[in-house]
Amino acid sequence: QVQLVESGGGLVQAGDSLRLSCAASGRTFSSYAMYWFRQAPGKEREFVAAISGSALSTTYADSVKGRFRISRDNVKNTVYLQMNNLKPEDTAVYYCAADSHFGSVITPAYWGQGTQVTASS
Repeated sequence: QVQLVESGGGLVQAGDSLRLSCAASGRTFSSYAMYWFRQAPGKEREFVAAISGSALSTTYADSVKGRFRISRDNVKNTVYLQMNNLKPEDTAVYYCAADSHFGSVITPAYWGQGTQVTASS
């Protein structure tokens, strides 16, 4: 069982940056691939980024490549999402998730409660 708590969301101007954090419980954090998803109002949830347990592999949605960076600290049991050059279309609730498998088509087993990110034009 993994419990996830996101933080760092907020209201920013287009072009600004934000860093989301997700703190995980448990002593086996490094055995889980970690994910960020997002859901905008009236839209389906979509994959944003993923990182393997060792942090050796990452993958991103095309819409955020070059602007967002996922990273993790296996000592602090925390995963991060650095978001640069935010656009209004990045506005969504961002969810942290965990799974024992890594990949962009995985539906993770464990989810956080979400944090709101709003980028105004």
